[in-house]
Amino acid sequence: MIAVSRALFPTGTTGVQIDAMARMPLWSAGLDFDHGTGHGVGSYLGVHEGPASLSKRGTVALEPGMILSNEPGYYKEGDFGIRIENLLLVTPPEVPEGGERPMMAFETLTLAPIDLRLVAPEIMAPDEIDWLDTYHERVYDALYPLVDGDTQEWLEHATMRVSSFAMQNVPIG
Repeated sequence: MIAVSRALFPTGTTGVQIDAMARMPLWSAGLDFDHGTGHGVGSYLGVHEGPASLSKRGTVALEPGMILSNEPGYYKEGDFGIRIENLLLVTPPEVPEGGERPMMAFETLTLAPIDLRLVAPEIMAPDEIDWLDTYHERVYDALYPLVDGDTQEWLEHATMRVSSFAMQNVPIG
């Protein structure tokens, strides 16, 4: 989910190309998921809207202004399942700092904390942890002024830095 959220890609990139980014960590472990990584949102009010998707069938080029879900997951039959979902907006192409070609990107639209009890920082790259910390900071900054005191307290805990949460040793459940 983080790889897709952070992706930079040239004009003409299709959903099937982005889909592979989400699957790569699972493929490396001999695993996969049997659903798409994401689908279009906001066109004709269907559940899985086109024309674009982030999936093995996603052959439509992504264009600025498209909104797609980012929801890779993994399900182990009879044991567990996990899926984290955010909505993404395809941004107009810009040349990244130090780059030569314009690249599109995704802007994360969803502002909800990711449950840190399900995060394994020991298998994350430092830039993935930075992304999650920055995302949680954005969630906190946007939502904190809009909620009551009890919810503010919960939000402070739910959006803490990965390293701070890891030191707390909070069990799942």
